[in-house]
Amino acid sequence: MLSLILYFLINGLAVFITARILKGVDIENYGSALLVSILLTVVNTFVKPILFFLTLPITILTLGLFSLVLNALMLMIVDYFMDSFNIKNFGWALIMSIVLSIVNAALLFLIPGVMAL
Repeated sequence: MLSLILYFLINGLAVFITARILKGVDIENYGSALLVSILLTVVNTFVKPILFFLTLPITILTLGLFSLVLNALMLMIVDYFMDSFNIKNFGWALIMSIVLSIVNAALLFLIPGVMAL
């Protein structure tokens, strides 16, 4: 349970850092970043598998690169439901999905004892 809480705290930090790096992404505070992290986990758990299955042919044709588009779409869904989190357009969401993956991986590597979900 503690590992799960620590994972969300680190993922929230990754969202906060990424939003501060990118000009096209606005977030109010760390609390909002933590909520984005939780909502993103929920959306990735319930919505993404359905969309992944529906877009499997194009994902195969693009050798998996279309999964980046799906990740950006998941961020746009979270953006729709939160007022304190704003992504200017789909291009910024695509860039954020890439940078967020890198920052999150770096933080999880630097902090021992936390496993990714």
